[in-house]
Amino acid sequence: MTAEQLIAAKASEAVKAIYGADIDAAALQVQPTRKEFEGDYTLVVFPLLKISRQAPDVTGNAIGGWLLENCAEIAAFNSVKGFLNLSLSGVYWQEQLAAVSSDPEFGRLPSTGRRIMVEFSSPNTNKPLHLGHVRNNLLGASVSDLLKAAGNEVIKVTLVNDRGVHICKSMYAWQQRFDGATPESTGKKGDHLVGDCYVEYARMEKEDPSVIDKVHEMLVKWEEGDPEVRALWEKMNSWVFDGFDKTYKALGITFDKTYYEHDTYLLGKELVQRGLDMGVFQRDPDGSVWCDLTADGLDRKLLLRSDGTSVYITQDLGTAEKRFEEYHLDSHIYVVGDEQNYHFQVLKLILKKLGFDWADQIYHLSYGMVELPEGKMKSREGTVVDADDLIEKMYEEAKATSDESGKLAELPEEEKDRLYHVIGLGALKYFILKVDPRKKMLFNPKESIDFNGNTGPFIQYTHARIMSILRKADERGISAVLDKDAVLSPKEVRLVKLVSAYPQKVAEAAEALSPALIANYCYELSKEFNQYYHDTVILREADRKLLEMRLVLISTLASVLRRAMNILGIELPDRM
Repeated sequence: MTAEQLIAAKASEAVKAIYGADIDAAALQVQPTRKEFEGDYTLVVFPLLKISRQAPDVTGNAIGGWLLENCAEIAAFNSVKGFLNLSLSGVYWQEQLAAVSSDPEFGRLPSTGRRIMVEFSSPNTNKPLHLGHVRNNLLGASVSDLLKAAGNEVIKVTLVNDRGVHICKSMYAWQQRFDGATPESTGKKGDHLVGDCYVEYARMEKEDPSVIDKVHEMLVKWEEGDPEVRALWEKMNSWVFDGFDKTYKALGITFDKTYYEHDTYLLGKELVQRGLDMGVFQRDPDGSVWCDLTADGLDRKLLLRSDGTSVYITQDLGTAEKRFEEYHLDSHIYVVGDEQNYHFQVLKLILKKLGFDWADQIYHLSYGMVELPEGKMKSREGTVVDADDLIEKMYEEAKATSDESGKLAELPEEEKDRLYHVIGLGALKYFILKVDPRKKMLFNPKESIDFNGNTGPFIQYTHARIMSILRKADERGISAVLDKDAVLSPKEVRLVKLVSAYPQKVAEAAEALSPALIANYCYELSKEFNQYYHDTVILREADRKLLEMRLVLISTLASVLRRAMNILGIELPDRM
């Protein structure tokens, strides 16, 4: 039971005892006390005035007095203009610390019984992963882990867009301009080589716009199963898949299942036929198939081209049906940039028209684009920030910053090299995930690697500092033990309060689908510890019981930091 729940339950008892009225504890408003007032939590009294028929302060004082007399957890109260500020006792906070420190599952919420699928990444096989994909992947993986921590069963999936016009563009350019080049002959990762083909095609189309006709011919041949086109497609896709796997591994990204568009687009075609039979879709004279959404305030949506080839939404329709049938999902979350808002609005509406009740269980986690100081990235112009280059740059930034600060100077070279990777990736992930998903963001690699401020390395260094203290205590034979006679200081109560709030923060972040709430919680916890460390003697504390209690406190704090940062996919080193 959280402190808020405890206070609400006791306040409900107080109302019954004082006024003879029954009120549901869940209906009472309890919130953290504002910093300018004395107290830990505040009960909002105004909703109770109809019951008390008294002035706000009179009602507040009556309830506060009852709580002080009848609840051992309440140490003091003050009533200010309809707000009852309550201070919890030191014994309560010590019990909270004991409960948190002894719970190996602390922060993992009870099972909800809900099964949620999260689709993310979903790249095209005509280019390597870039900075935009990095935000997508980090968000998708983190939201998945966040939902798991909140008690849900989560299935992480990706849909590889491995067919279509965009793929044929790279294939056509490779045929015409690349003279049989392979990853082995060029020394390039396969996804980079195919990306070069895509950029080259854009040049070709500028020179001669009619080449798009050749590309469409290639797509028709692919859908007809032409052996030569299919063989080239398989070869170039295999290069890209190998490159993707290396990038995913570097980022720590995994999936429970991978779907491929070449398997799912036929499912969509079956639904198109069903829609035609139902009269939901219409076939135009040129043979193309459309869904008219103008009565719903939208446009007509193309589902099949006149040559019979499918478009993006065709396979999305079929894939959605397949997934809900296979997994009996309670919710399906698509992690896709906000430029696709209209697409998902249309997708849900068409599925509803086809009679699928679960269409309302589809949710588009629409996130803002990542921009650079010089502006937006454009794949066709080859101006994107490549994910592999970015990961390497983060390693170099971490190395330069660490060497400059001297923080890793005493470590062996092999350990330093591993830490450069850990710090670099931690900086990248934290910088991206600390921003609310719905906001656009400006990415600055150098700014992200700083051992001070709201950064990943600051939190990593905080954890390493705590672990260093615990190692030194262990070397001196001092154990972390909680004694009931050890009195918590106000700063220690503040830390216990923050640590105790972790499950509630998980619940809030999962509800909002926002890892940023977890990231900024970690920063607040780290910042509070560093202030405590600056002001408080730990290893040199003469009172043994107090020293042992402080070791329990900081060990628990480090444990919560690890659990929270793990949701973000960030490793916290023991040494830095």
